[in-house]
Order: sequence, then C-alpha cells, then structure tokens
Amino acid sequence: MSFFRNRTDKKNRLLTDTMTNGVRLIAAAELKNPVVEQFRTIRTNIDFASVAKGDIKTLLISSALPSEGKSTVNANLAVVYAQQGKKVLLVDADLRRPTVAATFGDDRTTVGLTNYLSDNKKEISDVIKTSGIPNLDIITSGPIPPNPAELLGSGIMTELIDKLKSVYDLVIFDVPPFLMVTDAQVLLSKVDGVAIVVNGGKSNKSDLKRTYEILQLSEVPLLGFIYNDKNNKKNSGYGYGYGTTADK
Repeated sequence: MSFFRNRTDKKNRLLTDTMTNGVRLIAAAELKNPVVEQFRTIRTNIDFASVAKGDIKTLLISSALPSEGKSTVNANLAVVYAQQGKKVLLVDADLRRPTVAATFGDDRTTVGLTNYLSDNKKEISDVIKTSGIPNLDIITSGPIPPNPAELLGSGIMTELIDKLKSVYDLVIFDVPPFLMVTDAQVLLSKVDGVAIVVNGGKSNKSDLKRTYEILQLSEVPLLGFIYNDKNNKKNSGYGYGYGTTADK
C-alpha cells in the first residue's frame, strides 16, 4: 500500500514543483550554457516565420500534455527576445498551474490576470510588473479562479490583448496543454501565431495529431514545433523545427 502511495506522492510533487519553485531561467543566469544558443535559434526561426506569415506580435506556446517543458520554453524565450532589445511581455495565462510568479520571484496570490479579467475597475498598469530583466515585463496569473476558460475567452481578454499589442513588440502567452482543458483553445483566435513544445521522451504521434487538428480548426498560423529533449545530456536539450504531425 505504501508503494502506491509513494508513487502518487511523487507524481503530485512533479506536477506542483514548477508552481512552487518556478522554471529554470537558463537564458538569464547561464549565458554561456549551450542551451541558451538553442533558445536564440528558436527566436530566429520564429522571426523567419513572421516574415512568411505576417507580423507576429502575440505568440502562444503550449504542448499537447503536461510536463513537456512549455513553461520553461516560454520564460526563456521571453528572456532572449528581451536581450535582443525588444519590449516583451510574458503573460501567465495558465490559470490552473501558473509558474511565472514563482519563476520571477513574485507572489502569485497578488494582483494578476484573473483580477483584471474579473474586475472592470482594474487598470492594465495594476497587473503589469517588472521582471528584473531589462525590456521584460510580466503579468502573473493572480489567484486561481473557478472558471479559467470563461475568463480567457471573454471580451475583456480580447480587449486586453489589443491594448498590449499597442505597447509591446511581443506578447507571449503561457497556457495549459491543449489536450487537458479548453483554455488554450479559446485563445487561439486572439493570437498571431502558435508553436507546440514536443517532449522527446513523452509526446506521441496520436497526441500531436489531435493537437494539430485543433489548430487546423482554429486556422491560427502554426509556426512550428519546439523539440525538447531534456533527458539527452549529449545535446543541448532544445531545438526548433518546422513540420506537421502528418509528416511525423
């Protein structure tokens, strides 16, 4: 009996660890780490996609399932864009398992996205915070609400995105995995492009195909796949490539 309890406890710890401790900001703290160059490569490829698909000012990056590394990619990609001199905003729109507050040393129970969306008296300036990294601001999730999808799909969210696009060069949204809840799907019509994080040891073809079908229905530009092979110590751990699940 204790064996099964220990397995359950370990799984729960893995699911809540990033909420408590945040993700590793390699691009900010370890500039000589080879992984940082891979994040710069991701940035470059997204910029190339912007030329082909139109100006990308709002970017949504997620995965098919949990624990594939999407929050790590979002945070570090935001950092390397800011290091390029662009004015960047990272929005924690994962209102179920938020990580941005913990990553940047903020208290996720303070005013954040959920407060703005549920209180029409809030101003944007009330929820935008400095990250401690030049050119990078953040909006934390705020208190976890009972109705995340409804808030993200609201007209207030649409208005917020339009306002943010007029202020920032790039707005990156960290959202829940596509196949777990509908939160990411309700944002698809509001953003300029999407990229999918693929975990080398976790993702499978059927999950990716289902995710790709969701994106096809939304008609949002799919910029590509970010391959995360964090268990491969020989390689740097992150890479970027184009393609569809039909090609895999």
